[in-house]
Amino acid sequence: MGTREQERRLALRAEHDRIAEEIGTRESVDRVQNGGVLGFFSFISFGLTVKLGWDRWGWLPVNKPPPPPGIPLWFVMALLLAAVLIGFTVREFLRARVLRAVEAEKFARLLALRRELELDT
Repeated sequence: MGTREQERRLALRAEHDRIAEEIGTRESVDRVQNGGVLGFFSFISFGLTVKLGWDRWGWLPVNKPPPPPGIPLWFVMALLLAAVLIGFTVREFLRARVLRAVEAEKFARLLALRRELELDT
């Protein structure tokens, strides 16, 4: 094995080690977890919004007094909270999808390097 071949193998091994360290912790999984937690709170706040809207405009019971005049402040605040949380949830899941694609490319390159360096024999 010549020195040029040895240098090439050392460079490949350094790239292998760098990629292995980069994908050792998958950030996309953390993003999905954050999205799940935000999604849960989005669901809860959306349910609160529906409940507040039903209490104000729902058709049951029949003898219900008319809604008070003015802006339904609690309903609007709950609706804004639900919208913001849904926006954050979507953002986290989109970021996770992008990161997952990048991590898949890095993993494919890592497998190619392992085959070329004959580490799995």
